[in-house]
Amino acid sequence: MFKLLSHNDLDGVSCGILAKLAFGKDVRVRYNSISGLDREVEWFLENGDKNTFLFITDLSVNTENEKRLDEFFKLSGNVQLIDHHKTALHLNQYDWGHVIVENETGKLNSATSLLYEYLVKHNYLQATKAIDEFVELVRQYDTWEWEKNDNQDAQRLNALFFLISIDEFEEKMIERLSTSDTFYFDKFEQKILDMEETKTDRYIRKKRRELVQTKIDDYYAGVVFAESYHSELGNELGKDNPHLDYIVIINIGAKRAGFRTIHDHIDVSEIAGKFGGGGHAKASGCSLTDDAYQLFVAETFPLEPLREDARRNRYNVKESDYGTIYQGHQDKLFFLHSTEDGKWKITQNNNAVGESFLTFTDAEKHLKRNYEAWLARDDVFVHYLIEQVKKN
Repeated sequence: MFKLLSHNDLDGVSCGILAKLAFGKDVRVRYNSISGLDREVEWFLENGDKNTFLFITDLSVNTENEKRLDEFFKLSGNVQLIDHHKTALHLNQYDWGHVIVENETGKLNSATSLLYEYLVKHNYLQATKAIDEFVELVRQYDTWEWEKNDNQDAQRLNALFFLISIDEFEEKMIERLSTSDTFYFDKFEQKILDMEETKTDRYIRKKRRELVQTKIDDYYAGVVFAESYHSELGNELGKDNPHLDYIVIINIGAKRAGFRTIHDHIDVSEIAGKFGGGGHAKASGCSLTDDAYQLFVAETFPLEPLREDARRNRYNVKESDYGTIYQGHQDKLFFLHSTEDGKWKITQNNNAVGESFLTFTDAEKHLKRNYEAWLARDDVFVHYLIEQVKKN
């Protein structure tokens, strides 16, 4: 007999699907939250059948269970932990630990892709094109590679995972991967996914108007309260506000904080790690500890939301030869324009703001970080030019 303890997200549940494809009725699968895994491991070590082979995927254990698992392994050899998070790399010191963040080609792993390799290598499962495609969709979504590759099928697979129950998702995927030559979405799934995309877009538009900005240590973060669509929301808010280093998504009901970034030089797993959490460089999370609550909720709740850049301008556009007008709180206006030496300068009431900048992007970043300014509408730009003509 086999037992698999895995995470309760798409990557973790996909590990359960592969295990059931490989072992059928000979495997029992339980999905856990990050905090719930150690209780499951403790129960198994105290009450489980010692002849059962234990798989742990997409999650890591605490120090106490780490030692107990090692003792169990030395007695029976029936343990295999498979993970892909940096925070679990120390488990590679054990014969039962298999933690690899990226493969030999430089691509980031998921727990599903690692388990798939393990099952095929040990002849528990035969590789097929359909399973290959499914595993790759899960890998790309879990590592955020889907966004770089614009792989909408990976995003839609995750959306489907949340639209139906885990049991139904498991049943659909197992049947499809067992009988089909390729992976696909059926007509009903395509229809509900199209409807879900419309709903997601409306939700993101609403949350754009609720994002607040705060400086934490050396980073500028955007904080928003949301219960749904965390990955999509974090991605879109990050792209809309590239001057922010990362986005924090607070789910008060679940008492959790999610961290997302679009920047390669930011590792949000390190930020989540400060509060006992972890994850990937671009997507991580933690529980709302007292410190996290104070920092991300109590101190940001009174802040005024960021204003969005004007979206339909014809005249007041970025990097214009005529300059660009940004608006700040208390009706402050900032004029961002190029200089004769090819640099970029910000003025307010004809007074320079900061030093000259090498690029327009650097100048805009300074404005948005320090003044929370936004691209003004065309009418504000035209009025500004008229007033300048009158003064001259």
